[in-house]
Amino acid sequence: MLTKIRRVWWEINKPLFWYDFLYYFIESIPGLAGQKIRGGLVSKYSARCDGGKLIIHRRATLQGIHSLTLGENVQIGQDVFIQANGKVTLEDDVMIGPGTKIWSVNHKFEDINVPIYDQGYTQEAVTIKKGVWIGANSFVMPGVTLPEGCVVCACTVVNKKKYKPYSILSGNPCRMIGTRSPQGEKQLDYTKD
Repeated sequence: MLTKIRRVWWEINKPLFWYDFLYYFIESIPGLAGQKIRGGLVSKYSARCDGGKLIIHRRATLQGIHSLTLGENVQIGQDVFIQANGKVTLEDDVMIGPGTKIWSVNHKFEDINVPIYDQGYTQEAVTIKKGVWIGANSFVMPGVTLPEGCVVCACTVVNKKKYKPYSILSGNPCRMIGTRSPQGEKQLDYTKD
């Protein structure tokens, strides 16, 4: 009994416990008030938050908050799930559509003689550069770097490979379907596979 009490006491004295505990109560507060309250809590516990205009919509889940870095004017949509234990960086002016998942850890699975859940994890940092927009229900895999100004279409699975700045990305597997010019002109090329 004493061991269980010590374990609980140790758990509740960790700072991340209090983040998870408090976030549980504020994750569904609607409107601007909820966005401000969630933004304030995330700013306090994240690795770094440059502050200005952090918007976190309802039911967004941010795990590994201590490894999450946020720039200015970041918008995180409703029902987003960010697993940041392997380190996730969202630079300035990043928008993440509802239902998107960003993962920075994965199960190891190489040894067929050991159950996957006993093999541990790999961690690969994810970096989302300035001005990226990730459409709804997309999945960003561990180790991905999305360069400046990219647009990720809805329901895209973004795997780890090299992308050009201002690319328009779509599909599973993800591929470039066009480019954006810095002046704002959209240039699509549907002839490529």
